Amino acid sequence: MAVQTQADIAVESGEHVVQFYEHESELLRAVVPYLAAAAVGGEVAIVIATEAHRRAFEGELQADGIDLVKAGDDGRFFSLDAATTMASFIADGKIDHEAFREVIGGLVRTASETGRPIRAYGEMVALLWDVGDVLAAIELETLWNDLAREVSFSLFCAYPAASVAGSEHAEALHQVCHLHSSVLHPTAEGVPEGAVDGSSETEVTADFPAEHDSPGRARRLVAKALRQWGHDDRLVEDATLVLSELATNAVVHAGSPFSVAVRVNDSVLHIAVRDATPLAATTRENGLVARTGHGLSLIDVLSTHWGVEGIPDGKVVWAKLPYQRPADTQFARTLAPK
Repeated sequence: MAVQTQADIAVESGEHVVQFYEHESELLRAVVPYLAAAAVGGEVAIVIATEAHRRAFEGELQADGIDLVKAGDDGRFFSLDAATTMASFIADGKIDHEAFREVIGGLVRTASETGRPIRAYGEMVALLWDVGDVLAAIELETLWNDLAREVSFSLFCAYPAASVAGSEHAEALHQVCHLHSSVLHPTAEGVPEGAVDGSSETEVTADFPAEHDSPGRARRLVAKALRQWGHDDRLVEDATLVLSELATNAVVHAGSPFSVAVRVNDSVLHIAVRDATPLAATTRENGLVARTGHGLSLIDVLSTHWGVEGIPDGKVVWAKLPYQRPADTQFARTLAPK
């Protein structure tokens, strides 16, 4: 397999993404380009994986001419065994937070001293899940997020899809996805039920916290998806303007976390933003409201239809935009929670 100079699935600095994979080949197709991009871009790569996966990743990278020995000597490549690394901060089945900060935090801080961007890949959470310690896996994901607030780096996690499948894991799986900025999968297959709301080739979903930069993050992620689908700048601009308005309303006016769903169907682009604030008492009998106001007039102009639907835990504001079907609509990424 040839290593691409740019990852097939782009992971920006500060993102924490997760992949659920069914086959080892799927994992290689996603992780190797991610690590190769670090080498090509002069970044630091940190790999914490099983021995088998480390050998596979390193073999692919070296086959494509990446000198991992030199990268290691230059402080640009770190490769650690997942089980051994976990043992350094887990005792009697409990995660020692201070030890995590010392071991993992120390490694990331050392890498940051080079002044280079950092790409980390980890499988420790998957090992915890596999042995049935789901709560510890969620706790470890949270500690990674806490560390990311102190030091800037991107983090790629991966779980075997079979490990997280089953209705008994649904709630825990939802929590795991909520702790990530994106759910990645090379194809529409291999995404566990409950991981995301949509997994077709022309659908993207994402959850965001009630933070000031969330609308911008949502806008950038959806713009990237639309371009990957092959849509032109006109549609991307219109869609991101609508999305930005809806997402901003959720954060600023509703003060709520929000979920985004964008899909293409029958030459119509559907955009929906769900938040946790109930509809006002003026809701019409059919559950839709179309009140214009500051910013909403923009949505009225750009969309063919838009409205609001009440749901048990809040509301969904939606809009439909027409588009010309692109000649090639390839998409291999479903964005998910953080």
